[in-house]
Amino acid sequence: MIEILNPAEVAKARKTGALVADILQSLKQRAVAGTNLLEIDRWAAAMIHDAGATSCYVDYEPSFGRGPFGHYICTAVNDAVLHGLPHDYTLADGDLLSLDLAVLKGGFAADSAISFVVGDSVDTESTAMISATERALAAGIAAAKPGARIGDLSYAIGSVLSEAGYPINTEFGGHGIGSTMHQDPHVPNTGRPGRGYELRPGLLLALEPWVMADTATLAMDPDGWTLRSATGARSAHSEHTIAITEDGAEILTLPSR
Repeated sequence: MIEILNPAEVAKARKTGALVADILQSLKQRAVAGTNLLEIDRWAAAMIHDAGATSCYVDYEPSFGRGPFGHYICTAVNDAVLHGLPHDYTLADGDLLSLDLAVLKGGFAADSAISFVVGDSVDTESTAMISATERALAAGIAAAKPGARIGDLSYAIGSVLSEAGYPINTEFGGHGIGSTMHQDPHVPNTGRPGRGYELRPGLLLALEPWVMADTATLAMDPDGWTLRSATGARSAHSEHTIAITEDGAEILTLPSR
């Protein structure tokens, strides 16, 4: 299903996006060395509840996971990159943490992810990888405008990741979003320009470049959810929900303050 939202619906999604961004920024500030991943999940649950929103994850049960997910946020540490199931792990200084959050409020969902190094350690490899995903995300957003095609966004994202030297996995990528979290069209993190669905005003997309340092191969944890790099290398993930407008792309998952 591909939804095209009207301006009033985009306005509702904009509020959801700001909520997601605000929660992620709050969690980033609180996620210091000594913080347990289950604490982060509880904080996320409380903030979602206090905002009158609903988690997109707790009851989520797709074919690729051993569902339902049962938690409020994805917490991926170091070599974990996607669908990180919160568990009893205490963060250490220098850990690379990715937080991925999707909520539903006012009938519309928003989805965003951030990666950062915990504490005061300086890890140039990790920061370079995070920067590459952020630059790729910015390139994908810049390519998103009416009349562009999904392949144009994928090509823009993949070009940045490839130039930075990272292998690209196409099993998981960006996606349409609206009244539900995951919709068509799929947005691979690499592709050919001029191909795929043509973008129209009112379309919402979640773009999410992610990479692993030295491989494109994923390995599944015994928990049935957490995906890691097959080599044990570190990984990074950046994501925004955007709305296609007459003038280009509007980022919906920006903090309200």
